[in-house]
Amino acid sequence: MYSLVTKLPLDREKQSKYIITVVAKDAGQPSLSSEKTINVIVSDVNDNSPEFSLSPYTFYVTEGNNPGASVFSVTALDHDENDNAQISYLIARDGGEENKVTTFLNINSENGEIVALKSFDFETLKTFQFQVVATDSGTPSLSNNVTVNVFILDQNDNAPVILYPLSSNGSAEGVEEIPRNVNAGHLVTKVRAYDADIGYNGWLLFSLQEVTDHSLFGLDRYTGQIRTLRSFTETDEAEHKLVILVKDNGNVSLSATATVIVKLVEPKEAFAASDVKSAAKVEEEDNVTFYLMITLGAVSVLFLVSIIMLIAMQCSKSTDYTSKYLQETNYDGTLCHSIQYRSGDKRYMLVGPRMSIGSTIVPGSHANTLVLPDRRRASEEVRYIS
Repeated sequence: MYSLVTKLPLDREKQSKYIITVVAKDAGQPSLSSEKTINVIVSDVNDNSPEFSLSPYTFYVTEGNNPGASVFSVTALDHDENDNAQISYLIARDGGEENKVTTFLNINSENGEIVALKSFDFETLKTFQFQVVATDSGTPSLSNNVTVNVFILDQNDNAPVILYPLSSNGSAEGVEEIPRNVNAGHLVTKVRAYDADIGYNGWLLFSLQEVTDHSLFGLDRYTGQIRTLRSFTETDEAEHKLVILVKDNGNVSLSATATVIVKLVEPKEAFAASDVKSAAKVEEEDNVTFYLMITLGAVSVLFLVSIIMLIAMQCSKSTDYTSKYLQETNYDGTLCHSIQYRSGDKRYMLVGPRMSIGSTIVPGSHANTLVLPDRRRASEEVRYIS
């Protein structure tokens, strides 16, 4: 009995079939033999995960796609066979804020074709990414995932929007008043507009579609500035109408128009109109100044009240001190007058109380004479004599 054994592990993905010839030979002379051919088939096990053809995938989708139409697809391959190689696809949805867009995507589980359930808008969504999972049908099943990056391409689906001039009823129409004596090159106004598209689709060009006098006004095609080409004369009309065409640079160009009415006024009238325009701003500044003045006045009043109270307190202390040391029983204690005189190098001050009607100073009264120190002798002390 003999057995056929393997030397190395078999891999069906490398070689699925072996043809083996077994020879049996005796040791006689001459030797006789016979042979047998054995076909060895290697059966498959699920030892390979699905592999995507690209990793990651990058797709470019033009905005405005038809909802429900296929936009792109992914493909995976499994090297196993039969059920072990049968792949199903699904989109990973974790419910996070970043993957909210995946709720508008659907994938064919058999072939990996991805369908968008809504139309993409470049102005609201420019790029997003998600995960696709491929799983085989083996036991146990094996899976693999891949990242899909999607970039939305802009197309010219937005017309220019006029920002100025803009009247109260929402139409792109405005009125500009300029002095009649302006020189050539004077800036009348500037038409402002924007386009939500990007690149060439959002590049705006300005042109004069209609003007009453081509010799008076010029328009910069890139900035939208309207300037005078020459000085005005007395024969020129007092009112001019300019229709400006704003056009983007898309393959299918979209446009909008704005109307500017230019009125020529005398210089004084122009200044008056300018004053009216700035009246609101001046009024606002005056209100701020008014509140500042009120605040400053309140602070000043508090300061003055504090100073007056401080002076009153000092005077009260001074009165108490005087009445403590100078008050006599024969007068009301108020010092109403004093007499100063000099004797030699000393100065004297005679302090007299307010006398009652009919009263006189009698010898031996308590009237006080104060000896004041001479300023030339700063160290001389004050003496009291009666």
